[in-house]
Amino acid sequence: MAEVRELHEIAEFERVSALFDDIWHFGPASPPVTIELMRAISHAGGYVAGAFDGDRLVGGSVGFLAAGSALHSHVTGTAAGRGIGLELKLHQRRWALERGLERITWTYDPLVRRNAHFNLAKLGARPTEYLPCFYGVMEDAINHGDESDRLLAVWSLSDPHVEALARREPYPMPVPDGAVVALADEDGGPVPGPADADAVLVAVPADVEGLRGADPGTAKAWRHAVRDVLGGLMAEGRAVTGFHGKNYYVVERV
Repeated sequence: MAEVRELHEIAEFERVSALFDDIWHFGPASPPVTIELMRAISHAGGYVAGAFDGDRLVGGSVGFLAAGSALHSHVTGTAAGRGIGLELKLHQRRWALERGLERITWTYDPLVRRNAHFNLAKLGARPTEYLPCFYGVMEDAINHGDESDRLLAVWSLSDPHVEALARREPYPMPVPDGAVVALADEDGGPVPGPADADAVLVAVPADVEGLRGADPGTAKAWRHAVRDVLGGLMAEGRAVTGFHGKNYYVVERV
């Protein structure tokens, strides 16, 4: 298990910046957060933390205080595997609760299955807003050339299902009876279906990051299909209530 602690020194922020560059390869001209900004956020009472395996930095997270008793988690990156992301998020949750905060928010790419499963099924966060091309067209090695659609995830820290998941207890979220598939994955591509039921399922691709390099046309088709279907449903006021089977968003009328 990684040790997670707050960071306060320039040398620590330099290590976080290097870790983020190892993950995303942004290059010196466009890091997600600069060393100077980490210093300012930490000094102003925001959240800058690192996860350590012994002396080795294996994860980092930077967030700033936001309106409505919230912490906005701007960027979090970890070395692959070993549950480091979960340890960072649970530390972040404890930090926020100790300061009387009610929510943590962040954005993530709705097409990345593992992130959707982690955010919704493992943490219990819920997307509340679909944000088309939120950061513009990105040029890092992972997102290169893709439009940066994002979902705004809201983690209500004291909701019963969030508390249960934080205790590592199972909290099943079954698919409602009668749910229909509003966007299917057929032979690797997106195929729209009916969306007028009370509960619908919206698929995302198995590996959009691989598709960007191997088949950019299909990756773009997924981007626009999910924007149209999931974004359209959310714009109508429907709620994303879960992520089923590591494949589908569950969207319901409320």
